Amino acid sequence: MMFKRLSLIAMITAICVVVLGAYVRLSDAGLGCPDWPGCYGALTVPESESAIQKAQTIYPDRPIEAGKAWKEMIHRYLAGLLGLMVLALFILGWKHAKKIKVSPWLTTVLLFIIMFQAMLGMWTVTMLLKPAIVSAHLLGGMSTLAILVWIAHRHWGLHLNYHSINRPFYWLVRVGLLVLFCQIFLGGWTSTNYAALACTDFPTCHGVLMPEMSFKNAFHLFRELGQNADGTNLTLASLTAIQWTHRIGAVITLIYLGFIALNGLKYVQLRMLSIALIFVLTAQVSLGIANLLLHLPLVLAVAHNFGAALLVVVMVLFNSKITSSQSH
Repeated sequence: MMFKRLSLIAMITAICVVVLGAYVRLSDAGLGCPDWPGCYGALTVPESESAIQKAQTIYPDRPIEAGKAWKEMIHRYLAGLLGLMVLALFILGWKHAKKIKVSPWLTTVLLFIIMFQAMLGMWTVTMLLKPAIVSAHLLGGMSTLAILVWIAHRHWGLHLNYHSINRPFYWLVRVGLLVLFCQIFLGGWTSTNYAALACTDFPTCHGVLMPEMSFKNAFHLFRELGQNADGTNLTLASLTAIQWTHRIGAVITLIYLGFIALNGLKYVQLRMLSIALIFVLTAQVSLGIANLLLHLPLVLAVAHNFGAALLVVVMVLFNSKITSSQSH
């Protein structure tokens, strides 16, 4: 069935979009093009002399950096392709509503998320990387990935009998996905506020376990990048509070998801997935520490985002596996 094949292709594409988006953000190419959806008023990055002159006439204060602009546009092209795939899933889902193994309403939700993602992508540029917008864009990307993993696994994967799962473990797994998304938000908030290097030592922060912190403006959602709500510059104490909270969230997430993985080993059909969760958790924590100690090298920072995407994949697979294959 076309729907089944397309769901798998879209899932893989979503992973690529998430990782590429992280690469664009972390290489400071998010504003490589000053407009949206084009680039300096064109569908591609201006490269000819006449095109560059025209672009500079329109945006005299934004000199063209072709490398950054191409990174941003390739991300947009791939995201656009994913959007077309989601639209196709929506159409096919309703056309074959009785044949597919998920509710067609799920494809409707997915389509609305993709449309909102496009708006967030535009606002990311027009609002000059406002932290709340960029963080929401990241969560939207992870939500898109999560739904596509669910749809793909319902059609391609093996499922456990719901009644064979211990009831407390069932809810432990359900809540685990929420815990993970909370931690992804904290990670995104740390990255979008450029607070990743507010502390560069580990396990201490500025040489102590409880550094000087200011939470008053650290998590104020409606402020500009690098500023407090009143327009003054964000202090080091605020940036430290952001990063320290992400660290605490990482410890909670590690313990919670680690507990899920260890309990999942008891179930034969969850054993490989549990081992995968242990491996990805270990890698993700190691990458987080390495990013601190090595001062955020691009390859490790992108890998850390990829690790977050893999955790989403694994936790959605956990949730899908413990859900009866008869349920939609």
